[in-house]
Amino acid sequence: GQLEESGGGSVQTGGSLRLSCAASGFPSNTYYSMGWFRQAPGKEREGVAIISSAGNLKYADSVKARFTISKDDAKNVLYLQMNGLQPEDTAMYYCAAVQGWSTSFTPRIYDYWGQGTQVTVSS
Repeated sequence: GQLEESGGGSVQTGGSLRLSCAASGFPSNTYYSMGWFRQAPGKEREGVAIISSAGNLKYADSVKARFTISKDDAKNVLYLQMNGLQPEDTAMYYCAAVQGWSTSFTPRIYDYWGQGTQVTVSS
């Protein structure tokens, strides 16, 4: 399977962006948990939001009430709506997927990754 992110960009503090992750090449009879991770320069990759194969949602404390993860199964697209963006949200954002149920924020368990899309928030 392949994942391709889009929707990143540069915004000012308080602005909004919606990231998209198009999934292709995954078997139709297999269920995947998917999520968004981010990595800022000099920092480790961290989990932002996960949607499990059963639809369970999990958010990092730092983005709760500001970010919303969702997916369109008909279009095979994962979304991340980001509102109230802050400079500390600046990072490369990655889409990831793993077969089966998971809400883990541990990057190494995810088998599929996109190339990333840059989000820059200026004050």
